[in-house]
Amino acid sequence: MDKRRRALPRLYMDKATLIWNGNVVTGLDALANFFDVLPSSEFQVHMLDCQPVHEQATQAQTTVLVVTSGIVKFEGNKQRFFNQNFLLTAQTTPNNTVWKIASDCFRFQDWASS
Repeated sequence: MDKRRRALPRLYMDKATLIWNGNVVTGLDALANFFDVLPSSEFQVHMLDCQPVHEQATQAQTTVLVVTSGIVKFEGNKQRFFNQNFLLTAQTTPNNTVWKIASDCFRFQDWASS
């Protein structure tokens, strides 16, 4: 995805929120700027899980919780473990359904020292 970062905001809803290690990024323009300044990266996904979110929690909007973890290496930085959770929600029009990210939370995972 590194070569197509400019396409990443199209995966998000207009008012989507990304929380990146505790820093909040909201809206498509802010997301585009954020992805643009990230260093080059290599991700290895080790775990992926998806679960439907009950309609009572999403006002009857079809939504899926996606949980993933693995290892990421950003250029000029050491390799780190990460955890990412995001909510995908179905955007339905008369002609089709498109899944968009409504909320995204990315966190580095550091092991506690013994």
